[in-house]
Amino acid sequence: MTDQLARRACEERGLAPPADVSPAAMLTVPETDIADLGSIIAAALAHSPAARALLADLERDQDIPEAAVQDYYTRNRDRFLTPEALRRGVDPFAPTEPSDVLPYGHVREDIAHALRHAAARRAFFNWLDEARADVEYAEGYEHPGDPAHQDHEHRH
Repeated sequence: MTDQLARRACEERGLAPPADVSPAAMLTVPETDIADLGSIIAAALAHSPAARALLADLERDQDIPEAAVQDYYTRNRDRFLTPEALRRGVDPFAPTEPSDVLPYGHVREDIAHALRHAAARRAFFNWLDEARADVEYAEGYEHPGDPAHQDHEHRH
């Protein structure tokens, strides 16, 4: 269902129709994606070229303000310690030498990319919630975990 909704969204956005994927070429679903995205969205992104194309398009739409990038850098100094500072066990939350932390200019693009990627994922979640709001499942094809399903306590 998510693949079909994503195909429609790609068509509406004028994105090139994604090629079908043969079962042999399907991507595996990384465990971190399952934890971050949930199993249904992670599987859709792994197996649906349309869902990946839509996510990429949503990522291009994200505008991350410079202030947000700088704020992330300031609040997450532990992520920007130099390898030497890490070897010495520098505490990033205590006063540090300027040479212990990677300069903002060296990490700015990586931070902006990560924030844009996270914003795109949130946009994808919102899109999917809206897109499937009008979906009516044929009887017997409801997801067993859906509280609207009469047997929502079903176990696999």
